[in-house]
Amino acid sequence: MESHHRPISRTKLRNAKAMRHLPTDAEKKLWRLLRSRQLDAFKFRRQVPIGSYIVDFVCHEKRVVVEVDGGQHAENPTDAERDRWLQTAGYRVIRYWNNDVLKNPNGVLESLLQELLPK
Repeated sequence: MESHHRPISRTKLRNAKAMRHLPTDAEKKLWRLLRSRQLDAFKFRRQVPIGSYIVDFVCHEKRVVVEVDGGQHAENPTDAERDRWLQTAGYRVIRYWNNDVLKNPNGVLESLLQELLPK
């Protein structure tokens, strides 16, 4: 199994920073709802490098990655490979469609909170 503790390249860090400055409308909306521990005090970060990937949002405490996707991600084999790698690194990947975030943000937050709370 590939090591999950490789140093993150400067290029990857620059790319993540650039992506934080160019969010999609759905990413902007979800970030406004997650930032500053607004969701039951869980801390989220956005556009974070993990391994060779940059994830949209992560709650390290719960090892949960949240991806906000448009239609180009439907049944994308690259996303499936990425999800498998993140899962082997100990993260759960939760995906929401842009449309759901934009039109039903409360439903997305309720769903996400259920994923974060102990079962």
